[in-house]
Amino acid sequence: MPELPEVEVVRRGLATWVAGRTVAEVRVLHPRAVRRHPAGAADFAARLTGRTVAEARRRGKYLWLPLQGTGSSVLGHLGMSGQLLVQPLDAPDEKHLRIRVRFDDTLGTELRFVDQRTFGGLSVHDDTTEGLPDAIAHIARDPLDPLFDDDAFHTVLRARRTTVKRALLDQSLVSGVGNIYADEALWRSRLHYDRPTATLTRPRSAELLGDVRQVMAEALAVGGTSFDSLYVNVNGQSGYFDRSLDAYGREDEPCRRCGTPMRRRAWMNRSSYFCPRCQRPPRPAPGA
Repeated sequence: MPELPEVEVVRRGLATWVAGRTVAEVRVLHPRAVRRHPAGAADFAARLTGRTVAEARRRGKYLWLPLQGTGSSVLGHLGMSGQLLVQPLDAPDEKHLRIRVRFDDTLGTELRFVDQRTFGGLSVHDDTTEGLPDAIAHIARDPLDPLFDDDAFHTVLRARRTTVKRALLDQSLVSGVGNIYADEALWRSRLHYDRPTATLTRPRSAELLGDVRQVMAEALAVGGTSFDSLYVNVNGQSGYFDRSLDAYGREDEPCRRCGTPMRRRAWMNRSSYFCPRCQRPPRPAPGA
């Protein structure tokens, strides 16, 4: 699933090519694409038609398009393969085109939602007083948010009986971090994924946050991480950060820091990649 850098790349594209345009027509071509909109496809189309789209916003892995003057927004859930593309009106339809949005201007482009696996979708939600769609009101701020509270993060981190990678993936604690960037940040911080959060000092949690921010900033600079053609920006271009990964996907390759072969371990129906020398596992608790 796309993580913060990939979603931010898409958000920036929508801010450039969609913001300020008024919707003329919406066609839902597959019902699963609006399954998170309980009122159905016709209601989804009606709530967009005639509305002007404000600048796209994002929190963590979630992005949305506010609809001016309505107190509501279109929430985009990309899932595993969802794509929001801005295409010329005469461009051939993609094989897995699910939703088409046309505008009442002469720019000659439309917004398309394409989703091969149909795990993603679009839906309209009322906004909270904070300006978020109510469906994601529980999502925490992300590390690139200027209002992210580092001290509060450390306090909660220490209080939870969990491990550091589980905490990084907890979107109610810190949003936007997924499996790829968690492994990358932990490698940079020399922390094992099973390190108990209660053992992290304030300097260590600050270092970890710094590494999360750094790896995400570097990924953003090259358009995010693309392992296949499923993640692309609004113009259909892939990101290139996969060429710079230090941990994720590098099983048996030498650690870029010490040369020890990298390892992969099954973890929560996923994989964790780490260096067994730089990221030593925590010692078992006494009596364990």
